[in-house]
Amino acid sequence: ILPTREKSLQAVTFTMHGTIMGVGAGIFILAVVWILVLLACMLLSRSGDMISWLSTVFVFFLALILTMILIFFPRAKEIPEPVTEDVVYDTFFIGRYSLLCILIVTILISLILLFPHYLAEHVEAKLIRN
Repeated sequence: ILPTREKSLQAVTFTMHGTIMGVGAGIFILAVVWILVLLACMLLSRSGDMISWLSTVFVFFLALILTMILIFFPRAKEIPEPVTEDVVYDTFFIGRYSLLCILIVTILISLILLFPHYLAEHVEAKLIRN
């Protein structure tokens, strides 16, 4: 007779709300801020005068200050509180994935049929002299 392990009621999973692939919303906010700052710096650096250079530096330091605020003053706790969630069963799992497969096959067939008409259109060269 093998010893059996009973599941303990104390084992609680820690889940964080508002995460995408285990990463919180703050990382995405920082990514968007820095992408916008890089875009603004590229646009501001196109003109060659001194004001554009100063505005580029100002935008960079403004993003740096915003980054430091978001890093050093987080909103949420580092250790999330335990949350118990109800289990939701997906009863339409097979139907949803079969519909997805049908749609993917339809899109692939339509792209294959669309290729000769729009992308590989026959163009003849015009004569220079008549």
